[in-house]
Amino acid sequence: MTFSPNPVFQSMRRRLTLWYAIITAVLLIVFATGFYLYVQTTLIDRIDDTIDHVAEVIERSLIRSNLIDLESDFSHNFSANAEEIDADHIDIDWFSPSGNILWTTNANVDSLQPREKGILQPVYRTVHLSEVEPLRQMTEPIVINGKLLGYLRISHPWFEVTKPVKQLFLDLAIGTTLMVFVVLLCGWWLAGMAMEPVRESYQRLKQFTADASHELRNPIAVIQTNVQVALDDPTPDAEFQRSQLETVERITRRLGRLIEDLLLLARHDGGSTNQKREPCHLLQILSEVSEEQTAIAQQKQITLELPNSDQKLIVLGDRDHLGRLFTNLVSNAIAYTPKGGQVQIIAQPSISHNHIQIQIKDTGTGIPEAELSQIFERFYRYQPQKASKSSSKGSNSTSGSGLGLAIAKAIAESHQGKIMVESKVNQGSTFTVILPSQN
Repeated sequence: MTFSPNPVFQSMRRRLTLWYAIITAVLLIVFATGFYLYVQTTLIDRIDDTIDHVAEVIERSLIRSNLIDLESDFSHNFSANAEEIDADHIDIDWFSPSGNILWTTNANVDSLQPREKGILQPVYRTVHLSEVEPLRQMTEPIVINGKLLGYLRISHPWFEVTKPVKQLFLDLAIGTTLMVFVVLLCGWWLAGMAMEPVRESYQRLKQFTADASHELRNPIAVIQTNVQVALDDPTPDAEFQRSQLETVERITRRLGRLIEDLLLLARHDGGSTNQKREPCHLLQILSEVSEEQTAIAQQKQITLELPNSDQKLIVLGDRDHLGRLFTNLVSNAIAYTPKGGQVQIIAQPSISHNHIQIQIKDTGTGIPEAELSQIFERFYRYQPQKASKSSSKGSNSTSGSGLGLAIAKAIAESHQGKIMVESKVNQGSTFTVILPSQN
């Protein structure tokens, strides 16, 4: 894909890429933050569930044993679970109702905080100690038969939260950075793809403006020249002035047709064709076009054929525009068909009967395959290689504005149809128009 070096398009492409990357980065950061908090909360809940499970086991054991001398028997009752508790790195502290430590598995136990005395519900907190790893602690009052026996505190290492979340933070940071970089590359590519239709439209507009200016410049110059000559004539001659005015009138008509063609194409590009929609008898339109072009065909000794048919081929559209579509195609076929050739118009329903197919066949000079992709472009005029210079001088029928086929294509598309062409050099061309049927 080739991009325009125009600084305006490059600036727009950079801005699109930047905005795309910023928006994507914000979304990634929001997602990463939410995921990070979710994982952290899940890990904390998992530790709290483990602490709750240990506390539940201890409470059930105390209730079953109904211990009186808890100070001497607490260690004996949990000696069987000491290995499992140590494997999970869980510490248990037992405090008297006054808050004094009675039994512990933690060598670095701290005393019961004043705010923890007299609590009625379990209290969770995260303790950051300078000498050891941070701990997740739960302090719970133990009440049996309405009597406060003491306080149970269970501690769980906090590294099971901090270690995974640190690694997760690092992974998310690296992943987000890489994704933003990838998004920048993809955004630059996507912005280029998005700008390509704009660039092509801009190039077409520039070419269209240049071609239109070129086409308008010549008739305007001719008008100016003829008027200036008539005004500068010191001895006005009625016959001479009439000739000059006829030239101006002829060029003005040509200029008017060119402007109408440009307006029609401009409306088509803007999606506003302003065409009527009514049932049109296609064979009748083709018959009228054939009658209008017969005189030109006879002058060039070309046979123009329109087979008779009793079929009712009806399309919904603008009669005038459809007439112009087929007039352009038939006149173009006559223009490029040499003396003694043949132009044939064929209209018939398609196999599915949902569309109508109209073909204009000629035995003209044909179009090279390399030129077929350009013949529907505006202001494009195919000039076939002529056998001699005299043959090129003998006919002016091919000297048009180069808008005929472009207008034909625009009209076909505005009627939800399409136009195609097949051609071989020195064998002729076949233009096929397919329109939706209203039968």
